[in-house]
Amino acid sequence: MEKKKLILGVIGADVHAVGNKILCHAFTEAGFEVTNLGVMVSQEEFIEAAIETAAEAILVSSLYGHGELDCRGFRDKCDEAGLKGILIYVGGNLVVGKQDFEDVEKRFKAMGFDRVFGPGTSPETAIKALREDLRVPAES
Repeated sequence: MEKKKLILGVIGADVHAVGNKILCHAFTEAGFEVTNLGVMVSQEEFIEAAIETAAEAILVSSLYGHGELDCRGFRDKCDEAGLKGILIYVGGNLVVGKQDFEDVEKRFKAMGFDRVFGPGTSPETAIKALREDLRVPAES
């Protein structure tokens, strides 16, 4: 079976690389084909990579708290670039300060993200969601 293609990266001016490497390893081990853009990735770079690789999903992470600003308009830019309906996940420390995660999740879903993961979410949780959303059978 052909592997599902994912684009992974840390958006904006964020330089937190450790979580990105852990996620890349976990998704690869789970059987996905991962293009890891690393840190300090712009919206345009995510979109260009998704087009180039014919990716099924874009996974955006942010740890420095400015994810909400960095992610504004992302779904619209994807749609304009011909990626209408592409799966978009976001996760990490997405906002500054202590905010109720349900409120944060609602705001990101309103921005067009399919799934929103809070700080400390395990890679397994995201892998399970990807398998569901991309209809990938769990490995036996």
